[in-house]
Amino acid sequence: MTHASDSCHRKRDKVLGLPELIAIALGGMVGGGIFTVLGISVSMVGVFTPVAIILGGIIATLAAYSYIKLGVYYKDEGASYSFFKKTFPHSPFAASLIAWWVIFGYISTLALYAYTFASYAISSFPFADIEWLRKLVAGLVISGFALVNVWSVKGMGKIEDLMVYTKLFILAVISVVLISNSETTLPSLLLEDSGTSVMSIFIVASITFVAYEGFQLVINAVNEMESPDKNIPRAIYSALFLAVLIYTLISLGAILAIPFEEITKNKEYALASGTEAVMGHWGVSLIILGALLATSSAISGTLFGASRQVAVIAKDGYFPRILARKKRGIPVFAILAMSALAFLLVLAGGLEVILEFGSMTFLLVSLLMSYANFKIRKKTNSSLTITVLSLIGLLLGAILISYYELTTQPQQLVFIVGMYVLLTFGSWVYSRTKTAGPASSGSPLPEK
Repeated sequence: MTHASDSCHRKRDKVLGLPELIAIALGGMVGGGIFTVLGISVSMVGVFTPVAIILGGIIATLAAYSYIKLGVYYKDEGASYSFFKKTFPHSPFAASLIAWWVIFGYISTLALYAYTFASYAISSFPFADIEWLRKLVAGLVISGFALVNVWSVKGMGKIEDLMVYTKLFILAVISVVLISNSETTLPSLLLEDSGTSVMSIFIVASITFVAYEGFQLVINAVNEMESPDKNIPRAIYSALFLAVLIYTLISLGAILAIPFEEITKNKEYALASGTEAVMGHWGVSLIILGALLATSSAISGTLFGASRQVAVIAKDGYFPRILARKKRGIPVFAILAMSALAFLLVLAGGLEVILEFGSMTFLLVSLLMSYANFKIRKKTNSSLTITVLSLIGLLLGAILISYYELTTQPQQLVFIVGMYVLLTFGSWVYSRTKTAGPASSGSPLPEK
């Protein structure tokens, strides 16, 4: 494979340096994840939630290793889809499979963020626990951002950067206030919670993997960045470290300042439900604002970027051709299709099943990326030990989620497996009907 020369990257009018690239990755990862996973994590492993979050970050770092190696080698803004298509150029099914899984992974995050947005938006009202109303609000949120994306291509740039740094500032304030108002200590919590197994911690680390989804957005900006060979790994590893730090501090503050019963009682809006006694009404409002800002940024960015990815894939023949059609340069049909499917996923399941489907999907996609890197590891100059370790870690994560579902909620496992059967069948059908052509680049996904 030939590498794109650095000179072509510098010809662009807008050049992204390391700080902007770190912001892109952080904007992608810190898109409501901590607001979503905290309640579920505490309900499963209690005081060991920060440990599970750190382990999840380690798994994400293993996943990032292959993305970085492939990104530096191919320098293709299409990321997962293009990497797999170029690594397996004679297998239309491989390209189709990764396309379907990646896009439906993004659809699951749309559903997850919309559900979280709705949960926090109505958390202060008496009807906060009415499930059908929460899903209705989630549908309205998805519809609203779909309309914005259909009618306008502006508003991402500096406004999106401002949203990213604002939500990071709010999260920092929340973590500091919670830790400074702690009602207990870690030793006392550890004495009270001695029955948590190591396997449970690893299961939670796997389930919450979706909170780290988004670091690959750096690669989507390869054509606008300075020195990709240096800045892709620097940006992704720096952003992962900061995301782990932010998530750990917030989870630590939450378990020290908020009674576990309050966190687990209202898992969908855990941070907002138990902080009024600690932070007062202004604190609850700040948390709700942070959650709405984070999820709004994530929904808008995901829908904007992923819809363009859908249009490229449809143009290649792996999705219905109508999804490639654009009006005024906007992939209207792709936007509407993704929005409709995200809302259907919201209707089909609650927070936990959406979270687990999303984490499982990105674990599997990352596993495929690690396999692609393993296949051409000499070309990407990758360590065999780290590549194999990433394959094992990601496969173990997928197995642990499956085991947890099988032993605790088998009906959810049936739903998740059914989704993968449908996705795999759909990708197989489209790979059979398409004549394999030259590998083409995907479309960039902007930060969330």
